[in-house]
This record gives sequence, structure tokens and C-alpha cells, in this order.
Amino acid sequence: MDRPYVLGVDLDGVCGDYTGAFRTVVAEQLGCPLEDLPLERSWDFSEWGLDEEEFERLHHHAVTERRILSWMPVIEGAADVLWRLSDAGVWIRIITHRLYVNWSHATAIADTVDWLDRVRIPYRDICFMGDKPEVGADLYIDDGPHNVEALREVGNRVVIFDAPYNQHLTGTRARTWSECEQLVLRDAAERGYEFQTSLPGLDLGSDRLDDLAPADQSEEPAEEQTD
Repeated sequence: MDRPYVLGVDLDGVCGDYTGAFRTVVAEQLGCPLEDLPLERSWDFSEWGLDEEEFERLHHHAVTERRILSWMPVIEGAADVLWRLSDAGVWIRIITHRLYVNWSHATAIADTVDWLDRVRIPYRDICFMGDKPEVGADLYIDDGPHNVEALREVGNRVVIFDAPYNQHLTGTRARTWSECEQLVLRDAAERGYEFQTSLPGLDLGSDRLDDLAPADQSEEPAEEQTD
């Protein structure tokens, strides 16, 4: 092939646990226990008693004040699988609608890039945009029902990343990042791409970056504790 195989990857709900992070902030703001905010929720958070206006207010607070885009938990397996796919020759293109909140673009972009570095998710480029069908990719991984439907309407192929709010969608679905990996490799092979996967015992994941840390970085906390 004369160009790389491009994988379009969503962030919130696919690579990062947005529900878990947002749930923590909402519980703080509403003064209620986490148990009152079920993880099995609809796309519009109706189970949490939020209307559109209240959601936007809380989301804005979560992004600009609590900075959840910088600390939300990473979904298990995302970094290691994306490293393996990248090593094999897949072009990782991050596609996210994190500029949803007006007047906080600098914060959202900075926190997103910092988060990607911290959780060690590799990517070749990143697109901050809501109209995902306009982004060129061979295959997409997304959890948002409206995104999946919009992508399909113009002929794109999408892997649905399993979530409570997208159970009504039919089609190719992945419940884990290991399943995503197999689906991506199968799709690429069907389109004529040949990838060199890692040999057994030589698999390098996101922990490879530990070797790149400055040698004295781990010594600084020890010096501070002796003061």
C-alpha cells in the first residue's frame, strides 16, 4: 500500500473513563454519594437527574475547574494495545470533541495532550473536532451513538466500543481493547495491509517509556524527604 492504515480513535469512553471521572465531580457538586449516580447510565445522564442545562454547567466546571481531562482514569489495555498497533505500522489518529465547552479551549487542549503523555497513549496526530465523518480514517473506534451513526451514514466502518448507552446499536462491537486489537488487525489484513507484529517474549508496551526517564528523576523525592 502507498499509504499507512489509519485508525481513528475516540478518547472519552474509549481511552479514558469519562463517566468515572465526571461522576466524582458531579457527586461533589450535588453533595450526594457516588452510589446515587449509577455507572449504568444513558447518553444524556437522565439516571443522574441532569437536564441539558445542568449537564453543561457541571461539564464546564469539571473541565475548567476540576480539570478532569488531565486526570481521568485510563481504560485498561488502551495504551499497550495502541503501542502494539503503532509498532506494527498503524497510524493512530486521535479524534475528540473535547472543545465542546466554549471559552476553555486552551485548557482542554493542554490537559488532553498532557494526559495522553502521562498515560502513555501513542498517536501520530490529533483532531479536535465534532464532525468526525470529515476526518479520514480506514476504521474508527467510538462509543458515542450519534458519532457511530454519523460515521456509518457516509460509509465509514466503525467498531462500537461497548458502553451502557450504546446497546441499541448493531454492528461490530468490542468490549475490551484486546478485542479492538484483533478487529483492527483483521480489518487491515482484509484491506491488503501487512503488519509485522511483535514476536512472543519481545512485546513492548507502554512501559517502555520507563527507560526514557532521566536517571535522577526518581532521586529527587528521596532528597526532599531527608530535609
